[in-house]
Amino acid sequence: MYVDNEITQLKKVIVHFPDEGISRISPKDAEELLFDDIVFYPLMNEEYRVFLRLLHLLIGEENVLEVQDLLEEAIKECPDIDHELLDKVVDFEELPQSYTSYLQGLSPKRLSKVLITGYLKEDERILFDPIPNYMFTRDIAVMIKDNILLSKAAKEARHRENLLSQFIFNFHPMFSKMKSDGRVIDLNNLEQFPPSRRAERVSAEGGDIMMFGPEHLLIGSSERTTPYAFESIKNKIFEKGIVEHVVQVTIPNERSFMHIDTLFTRVDQDTVVCYKPIVYDGIGSNVIVHHTSGTKRVYASIRNFIDAEINKEMNYIFSGGGVSPYQEREQWTDSSNLVAIRPGVAISYDRNLKTLNEFEKAGFKVLDADDVFKYSNANPDYVSQLQKTIITIPSAELSRARGGSHCMTCPINRAKS
Repeated sequence: MYVDNEITQLKKVIVHFPDEGISRISPKDAEELLFDDIVFYPLMNEEYRVFLRLLHLLIGEENVLEVQDLLEEAIKECPDIDHELLDKVVDFEELPQSYTSYLQGLSPKRLSKVLITGYLKEDERILFDPIPNYMFTRDIAVMIKDNILLSKAAKEARHRENLLSQFIFNFHPMFSKMKSDGRVIDLNNLEQFPPSRRAERVSAEGGDIMMFGPEHLLIGSSERTTPYAFESIKNKIFEKGIVEHVVQVTIPNERSFMHIDTLFTRVDQDTVVCYKPIVYDGIGSNVIVHHTSGTKRVYASIRNFIDAEINKEMNYIFSGGGVSPYQEREQWTDSSNLVAIRPGVAISYDRNLKTLNEFEKAGFKVLDADDVFKYSNANPDYVSQLQKTIITIPSAELSRARGGSHCMTCPINRAKS
């Protein structure tokens, strides 16, 4: 497991199929559960199946790992499940302690499902609220070269996600070598990250953390990631000698721009798709590059930083063509939130038409996922030959959950840059 960039060949990724807990979200609790709308679950289900099928085709089904499967496998490995996880979940959900033994009596498969969905189908019993944002696996953890950083969610609605993800990365055999080697960096671990004497809050989510290049780790200061979390992560990364530069990207503290990956993602060596006002023009943002030696450099915009330190020939694809009101509309529906499968090949939502048109102007081919399936059926080598291609997936309901293909993927292995 190794990731030192955002664009080389994706080899292994963690995802989570939108679970049926999403169908229980009501208008009353939608805001508390961090969903902006009441999605139509059957259609979201269909749309996500296209996304999943596409990932299977592009990188191999065996390399697309489902969170619920990982949780089930970790439960099987843990001899003391009640102490390690269930007590914490029951306590957080304010249930009677008797529920611990009740849950412990479930099979690993049933237990993993109920811990995620909150619903025990066989007994028609709702135990917990759903955790609908678990489909955005980018937020649970980030590979930083051969280390993994476990995030700490800003909102209470995502705390159970934190507990489940910690359990997976601590007890699943896939990660045991990393844990024994001290390569699991856990923001929830008070020994690794002791509380501030000034009671400053530590929260950081994976959408704010990018391995933008082999020696540049980007961390957003945003609605979800605090300045104290940035300092804590930076100090730990430099202490371990993992990268040379830790970059603080300050963006407006607004729901519209909850993470830096809602504003820009890299899709090729020389191409970034972005929301122009903040990334290119520098409105409401700045960048501070911290070097391991203790020196730092300040840039007035994200574009200035990228041009100076990443690639001076970088091309910028503007969300919505960089024109209002389309740039605001398409930024909201994650036109700047793409995951690269390999350099120049990335997945986007189909509804962001003006942004896709900008890709075509820049020399990219835009293909619907169904066309990719059709062409690959006719030619087994078709997928491996794709270059400078944006593949679109249906997104009428997925986009309403406020997260694109970048949000829905947690890469744990890419080709080294």
